[in-house]
Amino acid sequence: QVQLIESGGGLVHTGDSLRLSCAVSGPTTSTYGLGWFRQAPGKEREFVAAFHWRGDWTNYAASVRGRFTISRVNNNTGYLEMNRLQVEDTAIYYCAATTRVRVVEPKRYIYWGQGTQVTVAS
Repeated sequence: QVQLIESGGGLVHTGDSLRLSCAVSGPTTSTYGLGWFRQAPGKEREFVAAFHWRGDWTNYAASVRGRFTISRVNNNTGYLEMNRLQVEDTAIYYCAATTRVRVVEPKRYIYWGQGTQVTVAS
């Protein structure tokens, strides 16, 4: 069973930066990629960024492209570097793993972390 644990969330102000981490354990070779998603109060969970572990694909949501950067260390740690944060980025952020290729839909990800809260104050 693949397990994911997010960390690094917190309270920041507009324009600040924050780095989220996702520690992945278990049979990670069974997964093909890692994604970051977020869910704000009253809204559906939305795609933020994703990559393949082997490094041949990366994708970002339009709302974060140029501000957020997804990266990895080996095949068991993922990061989401968030710069120039805005109030609209406030949400619970989740990392998730998938066995599929080039997917951004939450339903295609089968392993999920518990989430970490990011709050951006003006």
